[in-house]
Amino acid sequence: MTMSDRSGDKKPSLKKRMAIMLIVVFVLIGAVVGWNLLTAAMLRKAMAAGGVPPATVSTMTVRAQDWQETVTGVGSLRAVRGVDLSTEIAGLVRRLNFASGADVAPGAVLVELNSDAERAQVETLKVAVDLAQITLNRDREQLTVQAVSQATIDNDEADLRSKKAQLAQMQATLEKKTILAPFAGRLGISTVAPGQYLNAGDKIVSLQAINPIYLDFYLPQQQLSRITRGQPATVTTDAWPGREFPGKISALNSTVDPSTRNIQIEATISNPDRALLPGMYAKISVQVGGVQHLITLPQAAVTYNPYGASVFLAQPSGSAKAGAAEPALVATQTFVTLGPTRGDQVAVVKGIKEGDTVVTSGQMKLRPGTPLIVNNAVAPRNDPNPKPQEQ
Repeated sequence: MTMSDRSGDKKPSLKKRMAIMLIVVFVLIGAVVGWNLLTAAMLRKAMAAGGVPPATVSTMTVRAQDWQETVTGVGSLRAVRGVDLSTEIAGLVRRLNFASGADVAPGAVLVELNSDAERAQVETLKVAVDLAQITLNRDREQLTVQAVSQATIDNDEADLRSKKAQLAQMQATLEKKTILAPFAGRLGISTVAPGQYLNAGDKIVSLQAINPIYLDFYLPQQQLSRITRGQPATVTTDAWPGREFPGKISALNSTVDPSTRNIQIEATISNPDRALLPGMYAKISVQVGGVQHLITLPQAAVTYNPYGASVFLAQPSGSAKAGAAEPALVATQTFVTLGPTRGDQVAVVKGIKEGDTVVTSGQMKLRPGTPLIVNNAVAPRNDPNPKPQEQ
């Protein structure tokens, strides 16, 4: 046998082995792909048979409530009348007739300065006035018999008027030695003591009329059309937690601040026990418009999306299981149009109606058709006027 015959026998054998190897590879690949397809099909069949797992949520039945819309702001309290009492003239303090922090009536004597010299001068001028009056009367009698001239009478009258003017001036100076309360109010803390010398203009004590009291606050110009004089308002402050002070809008500024586009508003607040003090920070709620009857929900029940706000309703599935007392509930998503907010609540203008059952918590894990298990042991806050809680 020649060499060419041996090479011809080897070539067919090599090709045969390559073909067998390729067939085996294709069979293995087909087996793997088939197994994956079979597993996926079985998984889909199992999920379809088992259904979507139920989700535990809390719910509430929708009810309409009376809704009084309010506009809120913050500001500072200011006394209706407030002054720092001082003296117009210098003098030595003889007597203090008040206690720091006391309430005083209008005209009450607060401070008496030493006025001995002024009182003596007043008495001297009274004598001078009396003498000038006697001289004038005597000269008038002599004028009737032509014993004196009319010029003498004119001089006597001028002298009398001058003496009276000097007396009035000294009496005014004497009155300035006594400092009176110009109006009723509460005094501040004073450091003045008897025997202390006061210069003109030195502060003695602060006097504030604080019943009622003003609250100055600012609102954006967009709210201007909704605010008018006489609107009722309520003021709260952290100095008196849980307490509300009634009042009303008393004035609106005549200009809008060009740098902030806010307008200053003044409210008059009732303060009978003088619990509110000037300079305190306070919050105000102004009632605007009439009372409306609106459907309300906890704000936590609403899902906010770029394409709109929505809520999930808990509705019967329509097919109750055999032996079940009630049909199973499933989630149904519906879009809503929202109105104003107050506290933890938001008004719903469109999308749901009274009597609907809305999912209030757990909605983030829902999709339409999800079976629901209701557990209202814990519900979201739904307070129209929430207050801070201290633990």
